[in-house]
Amino acid sequence: MNDIRLSKWRFHYGDCPEAWYKGFDDSSWEEVSVPHDWSVHMPFSREYSSGTGYLAGGIGWYRTEFCLPEELKGKRIYITFDGMYKNSQVWCNSYYLGKRPFGYATFRYDITSQAVFGDAVNSVSVKLDHRDISDSRWFTGSGIIRKAVVTAEEPVHTEYNGIFFTTPEVSKEKAAVKVFTPLVNETSEEAEVTLTHSLVVKDESFLSFRTKLSLSAGERREVTLEDCLPSPKLWSVKEPHLYKLVTEIKASQRNGSLISTQNYETMVGIRSLLFTPDKGFFLNGEPLKLKGVCIHHDAGCLGAAVLPSVWLRRLESLKEMGCNSIRMSHNPHMPELYDLCDAMGFLVMDEAFDEWENPKNKWWNGHNVYPPRHQGYAEDFPQWHERDLTDLIRRDRNHPSIILWSIGNEIDYPNDPYCHPLFETMTGNNDKDKPAAERQYNPNKPNAERLSVLAGNLTAIVKQSDTTRPVTAAVAFPELSTRIGYIDALDVAG
Repeated sequence: MNDIRLSKWRFHYGDCPEAWYKGFDDSSWEEVSVPHDWSVHMPFSREYSSGTGYLAGGIGWYRTEFCLPEELKGKRIYITFDGMYKNSQVWCNSYYLGKRPFGYATFRYDITSQAVFGDAVNSVSVKLDHRDISDSRWFTGSGIIRKAVVTAEEPVHTEYNGIFFTTPEVSKEKAAVKVFTPLVNETSEEAEVTLTHSLVVKDESFLSFRTKLSLSAGERREVTLEDCLPSPKLWSVKEPHLYKLVTEIKASQRNGSLISTQNYETMVGIRSLLFTPDKGFFLNGEPLKLKGVCIHHDAGCLGAAVLPSVWLRRLESLKEMGCNSIRMSHNPHMPELYDLCDAMGFLVMDEAFDEWENPKNKWWNGHNVYPPRHQGYAEDFPQWHERDLTDLIRRDRNHPSIILWSIGNEIDYPNDPYCHPLFETMTGNNDKDKPAAERQYNPNKPNAERLSVLAGNLTAIVKQSDTTRPVTAAVAFPELSTRIGYIDALDVAG
């Protein structure tokens, strides 16, 4: 089956408590195309937050319908959302699937148990709650701001974002190739599995390697295969050569009868990375200066529902001006942007969070106009940070363009709120008109040494899914970092 792109939805601005119900009449709702940002269509008003563009948030509901062919019975059915801002709740055919607070997360739900097939219609309802619009220091948008897709997989398959392609040794003469694949048998019988990986360019296979194994009913097993590719075409900013990694999972009964064949395609690149304290960054053994920019997830006046063609135009302009690297400020971006960076030869710092367990000042009545508000991701960080960070790493780790993971952006503002006795008084770049008492050390505020602990924990989470890239964080005040060992925590881990 080809993926079913859920583009046509009906939208209602405001709460509608009964809209989760499959039989709900939404005929009066507005017809919209997803991705969709309702905030960018709203009138500007000072009653809303200056930090998020003086545009309304609020509550919004979306509903859509789709059919699944009868022949998909017996397969696993999933619905994937690339990003919904924010506090999403999802129902399928009146059954509640779950919630996700983080508006930039890519995640999926298994709807196999709820799905119906043939002429029967499947219904999906989504509620988003963005009433706390002083939750960011940039325009976030509101809505299903990235694509939504329904997919089907065979009962013997790999985990979601489970395939991990690495190249432990790379030279112009040869590249060591290693592919990690967690296999899952969701049938009620033992399966004889043949796992095959092939590196393909324009339908020509340059390397193919496989293994055979048995999986018991319900078994999950991690499989790592290794081989060597002679004379690889290396990925670089000037020549971003890509290979298509084709993964085939063929499952049969012990008597040889075919159960299923599942294929996955992953675009990958072969390159080596090296950061040194004395000589800087090396790509494929050659020194390279990073000439970069920071970009947010939106497209200015076009809002947060950005089409890939918009990013293509922007990236072409950046290439023309000599840019070779991009920092994804300050959260996961849409998947298509990373694909473009792979294809066009940009180096990427992929960033997870703008704040951790304590919030930053959010300006709602003009920049640096006191008092601030303190809404935002810090409210969800304690419960959700591990899942959100892990999902980011697993989603993006096969992109050759990504050379750094960033676990946070300027989370250390001294005395705002993190304090340390080393800094009795501190003035920073966002301290215009700040009351004098807020610039002073206060032992009742969070201790800045806590940041070292958090940095170590976050780095360990990254390393559980990827050890091939360093981990860093954007630090507002290097003096604070070096004095309390925050940088040391990052350097040791990454």
